[in-house]
Amino acid sequence: VQLQASGGGLVQAGGSLRLSCTASGRTFSRYGMGWFRQAPGQEREFVISASWSGVTTDSADSVKGRFTISRDNAKNTVYLQMNNLKPEDTAVYYCATGDSAWPRRHLNEYVYWGQGTQVTVSS
Repeated sequence: VQLQASGGGLVQAGGSLRLSCTASGRTFSRYGMGWFRQAPGQEREFVISASWSGVTTDSADSVKGRFTISRDNAKNTVYLQMNNLKPEDTAVYYCATGDSAWPRRHLNEYVYWGQGTQVTVSS
């Protein structure tokens, strides 16, 4: 399974970005997808995840109301829409998937990881 994340960049506080992650190597529509992030000197942390259909989602408290996850199973792609970005959202963002069809928030529940895409929010 390969995951390719894209869409990161530099944005001012209050702005928006949309990240994309395209998967290959297995039947995308059967598995949940998640996004994590890692800031310099910090541990990788859960951001948001979605079920196989995208109907059921779970998100960290720090991003509730600002970030949403969606997926297009026909395109084997999951999206992370980030609105009202804050400087503390600055991190490398990773997409990931595991063996569950449902949203998961723990790193050890994910098997496959993308390469990461940098998001920098300036104040």
